[in-house]
Amino acid sequence: MNMMKAVLLDKITDGKNITLAECPVPEVKPGWVLIKVKTFGLNHSEQILRHSEINAPYIQKPVIPGIECAGEVVDPSDTDLKTGQKVIALMGGMGRSFNGSYSEYALLPRRIVFAVDSDLPWEALGAVPETYFTAWGSLFECLRLTKEDTLLIRGATCALGYAAMQIAKALGSKVIATTHRESKLSLITEADEAVIDDGRLTGKIHGVTKALDLIGPRCLKDTLAAVEKGGIVCQTGILGGVYALNGFDPIKDIPNGVYLTGFFSNYPTQQVIDEIFSFLNEKNLIPVSGKVFEFEHITEAVTAQDEGTVNGKIVVRV
Repeated sequence: MNMMKAVLLDKITDGKNITLAECPVPEVKPGWVLIKVKTFGLNHSEQILRHSEINAPYIQKPVIPGIECAGEVVDPSDTDLKTGQKVIALMGGMGRSFNGSYSEYALLPRRIVFAVDSDLPWEALGAVPETYFTAWGSLFECLRLTKEDTLLIRGATCALGYAAMQIAKALGSKVIATTHRESKLSLITEADEAVIDDGRLTGKIHGVTKALDLIGPRCLKDTLAAVEKGGIVCQTGILGGVYALNGFDPIKDIPNGVYLTGFFSNYPTQQVIDEIFSFLNEKNLIPVSGKVFEFEHITEAVTAQDEGTVNGKIVVRV
C-alpha cells in the first residue's frame, strides 16, 4: 500500500492525453481521512480545470483532479469515522486546494466526508455525491419544489438534468425538460413535456412555477421571462459557456413578481446527504448514470466526456 495509481495534472490536458501515474499513497494526518476510492464521477468542473484553470497560480501542481468519490475508510485518523465505513466525499476544495479522487486512495478532510447508509452498488453510489447534492439543493433549498409545481429543467440532457428530473418526477411534480438537439429528445421522455430549446422559450411554454436553469447566463433573461408571475428561477449550471451577465439590470431584467436564486454546491452537510439517501430509499430510486468505465480506462472515460459521447453521468470504477 506504499504506491498507488492516480491521474496527475500539471498543465492544460485534453482527455486523450490523460494517463495514470504511480505516486505514493498519502500519509494520514489529524483531521483527515484516508479513503479507498471505489468509484468516482466525472464533472464539468474537472473539464474546466483540465482545459484552463490548471494554469491558475492558486493550484499547486501536480494535482490529482476529482471533486467527488464513493469509497471505504482505510484510516480514520483521529476522526469519529470507523475503518471500513462506507462514505462519500465531495467538494470543499477537492481536486484544487488538495488532491482529489482520480486515484486509488484519497486523503480528505473530515468535513467533506459523509457516512452513507445504503445498499446501492458502488457504481450507483458513484453517481450520487456532487450531482444529486446539487440537484437536491437546487430543487428544495432554492426552488422549494412541491408536487403541485410545474418544473422547467433547461438543459436537461446532462447528468444534473437527469438527476433533477428523476427527483422531481418521484416527488410528483410536472416536468418540462429542454434540449437544444432534436436527436436528444428521446433522452428526456421521462419528462411530461420535452421541448427543443432554440434559445427562446418565452411564449412557447406555459404554467411554469419553478425553473432550474442549467444553461446559465446565456439564456437566463429568457428563463426569467418564461416563468409565471410568482415563479422562482434557480441558476445552477453554466453549460452555455457564458459565466457572467454583463450589463445585467435586475430592475428591468427580472420580471415583477419573479424570483431569482442560485445554488453553490461547496457546502455539503451530513444532514442533507442523509435526506438524499432517505429519499432514494423511500422512492426506490437507482441513481442514473450514462456509462461506467474501469479506472485503467480513464483515458477513454475522459475522452468520452470531452467529446460528449455519453449521455448522462460518467462513473469510473476503481
